[in-house]
Amino acid sequence: MGRSAQQRLIRKLDLELFLSKIKPHPSPNAGFEQYTTSESVAGTMLYLAAYTYGDIVGKSVLDLGCGTGRLALAAAFMGAHSVVGVDIDKTAVRTAFENSAKTDLKANINWVVGDIDAVEGNFDTVLQNPPFGVQKRAADRLFLAKALEVGNVVYSLHNHPYNDKQLMSRLRANAGGFLQVAASPFIQRFVEEHGGKVEAVYALAMVIPHMFEFHTKAKHEIVVDFYAIRRNE
Repeated sequence: MGRSAQQRLIRKLDLELFLSKIKPHPSPNAGFEQYTTSESVAGTMLYLAAYTYGDIVGKSVLDLGCGTGRLALAAAFMGAHSVVGVDIDKTAVRTAFENSAKTDLKANINWVVGDIDAVEGNFDTVLQNPPFGVQKRAADRLFLAKALEVGNVVYSLHNHPYNDKQLMSRLRANAGGFLQVAASPFIQRFVEEHGGKVEAVYALAMVIPHMFEFHTKAKHEIVVDFYAIRRNE
């Protein structure tokens, strides 16, 4: 589907259906925290970025740590002007390229194998689901710093600061699938130190399926925080 056909409002249901067709990583690495972003969470991210903030359609978009291309492909599907996906994992990027061919979006996206330190230039919008720092402490901070260096606005997923059972119950009961919450003081301070401002934070429930040997349940549900960040002029 070409870019010119996407200058229209995409229903969230159609966006999630599109995301469901994206092939996941064939051999995810626990050390890289390569968890697939669920259709629900990715759909909410893109929907808010596109239609609440106006930062996808007609914009240059970078998917930092793109994995198999889920966020990058969704941005192209929704009408981004240009999209770049970057990941250090060759297998992930190869799968992302295959996904772009399968969805007829190959011409809309440039895929790059490389470390995020190699990313230069300026993008209207950065999308990212960085490592939460479970395996490597503060790994998400490296992604945030780079995103604020090259992006005018940043949409980033982070682990909720604590196990909030009450918030999870409220999310399950919420038809919209997300609730606005306060920013983590640590992330807010980090963003401000790197020239940005947290505009809003939305809590979402994300289901992680059984992927690795250390997983003891068929699926695990966690609260993640979706940050909308704008770089200061």
